[in-house]
Amino acid sequence: YPMVAMWDAAFAAMSAEAAEALAREDGPAAFAAMHRELDRAWAEVARVLVPGGFACINVGDATRTVGGVFRLYPNHARIVSAMADLGLDVLPDVLWRKPTNAPNKFMGSGMLPAGAYVTYEHEYVLIFRKGPPRRFRDAEARAARARSAFFWEERNAWFSDVWQDLPGTRQKLGRAGRERSGAFPLELPYRLCCMFSLEGEVVLDPFAGTGTTGAAALAAGRSSVQVERDPSLLDHQRAALDAAVAEGRARAAGRLAAHRAFVAARAAAGKPPKHRHDRLGVPVVTRQETRLRLLAPRSLAWTDGEAAVEAVAEHVEAR
Repeated sequence: YPMVAMWDAAFAAMSAEAAEALAREDGPAAFAAMHRELDRAWAEVARVLVPGGFACINVGDATRTVGGVFRLYPNHARIVSAMADLGLDVLPDVLWRKPTNAPNKFMGSGMLPAGAYVTYEHEYVLIFRKGPPRRFRDAEARAARARSAFFWEERNAWFSDVWQDLPGTRQKLGRAGRERSGAFPLELPYRLCCMFSLEGEVVLDPFAGTGTTGAAALAAGRSSVQVERDPSLLDHQRAALDAAVAEGRARAAGRLAAHRAFVAARAAAGKPPKHRHDRLGVPVVTRQETRLRLLAPRSLAWTDGEAAVEAVAEHVEAR
């Protein structure tokens, strides 16, 4: 999050330009220098993406007073420009609504015009694709895609441009230096893994932090590679992966229970679904849902005592 104060030290350690700009209280110069550091990561993301693969970037804009001037630093717009320059196609984004009930959340002079500012209570999930849409030409790929389908009502919620039903998550790291992690709730990357990848495919997180995306990939039956420059966060990543086995099974069971409630309500309203998922024992709205599988991890084993894990996944069927 460029120009969010809790990240100043990290950017200053990576960029002498950012450190100097912050020291002389030049906000625009610091903003530009910080994003030049991120540009290096975006270039690697673009390089390693498979053709037709997706990059999803969760980021918030920053509001800050630097050198006596209060202004917005539009991180999302700068990243969209960088990714477009790398040749990725810019797709519709998601606005992640994060309302707060803090009594002092409003900025500026309160009830007086010309001195009050709009309160920021959202972040962005920016979505990009590398080249044309994927083509699933062989039978194995088409079958994997069919198994990776989601329920009709999940499609309607997940592919909405505003997400406002995501719960918060614990932020405290409990260590010296940076006290807050900046982590997002696991539901966010879990949705994105289900929306844009197939079962067993590899999800890359170049800013692993406390391991939320890796845990979400594991919970969704995907593989993952996590990259993190701060080695002190490894224990947090281990804990997140260990918890992902139970988390993944709970989410698969929860998705099935939520779907049962949905179809019951739909039938009560006189609109029963016309298709049926035989293995799950539930009606479904579309034919595309009849082959979906709710994949969840069954077991997890650390293979080298450091960072690599092996997970065994299974399809969660009706119980």
